[in-house]
Amino acid sequence: MLEKIYIALIHYPIKGKDGSIISTAVTNLDVHDLARSARTYNVKRYYIVTNLPAQQDVVRKMLHFWREGYGSRYNPSRTESLRNVELKSYLEDVIEDIEREEGEKPLIFFTSALKRPSSITYEEGREIILNTEKPVLILFGTGWGLPDEILVISDYVLEPIRAGSDFNHLSVRAAAAIILDRLIGENYTVRRDA
Repeated sequence: MLEKIYIALIHYPIKGKDGSIISTAVTNLDVHDLARSARTYNVKRYYIVTNLPAQQDVVRKMLHFWREGYGSRYNPSRTESLRNVELKSYLEDVIEDIEREEGEKPLIFFTSALKRPSSITYEEGREIILNTEKPVLILFGTGWGLPDEILVISDYVLEPIRAGSDFNHLSVRAAAAIILDRLIGENYTVRRDA
């Protein structure tokens, strides 16, 4: 059901270059560009997940500036894109928030640039989303990707965007926009008008 789609950009836990679990820095571009994609595809909420208090302060200040401060008057469309952004410390907080709002745990979609044996196609993912009554949470990683501890709690693993390419390292902003378009595309308008 397209009215219950959520996305989360995970900054912890994330795999580091050496495979260890790390926290990554929140970037201004990721906050703004994923918010714009989320608003364009009518995502119900875009969560930014970081466990670092200093990073949380940066995000809070940024959101305040654009939602209530000078930025809200300077660029109202930016304000509109950021209105459904929410900051959480951990993925568990995101899942609990969705459960509280929707009354049930979301189906979790894991994204990765790596091909995994259990991957589903975007066509299969779109059919699942269009036909479920459950909320859907699509996870996006930073750094060197989402760790296995998140993989094991996920219901579905989406195939990589360009699995056969000799260079498969899109920015998370670009990847999220492509994935949202492949999963939702123009279906939102069709379903909403039906």
